[in-house]
Amino acid sequence: MSEWEFAQSQPSDELAKLHFFSMKKRQPDGDIEFTITVREYVDRNPQLMRFFAQADKKTNQKTAPFTPFGWGETLLQALSECVRAIHRFPYEGEDS
Repeated sequence: MSEWEFAQSQPSDELAKLHFFSMKKRQPDGDIEFTITVREYVDRNPQLMRFFAQADKKTNQKTAPFTPFGWGETLLQALSECVRAIHRFPYEGEDS
């Protein structure tokens, strides 16, 4: 257990350490930069996963907007799943 995890006094606090990553999605009209935030929770969620990754932008905005995310037992699993989700649909511009 890492030292920071002892700061959580109640499980309902859902204390998490944040890890930030950046990636570029190449598209015909130019590269789109995504920031991915991975939360490393002290206590596992109900599905027993400890890491949750989420992108800062939606994809597929014109059809069914989707916020790329990933869960995992490790930081690598959650981050990789989120990166795959970013590639799954096109980025179609800012939400209006």
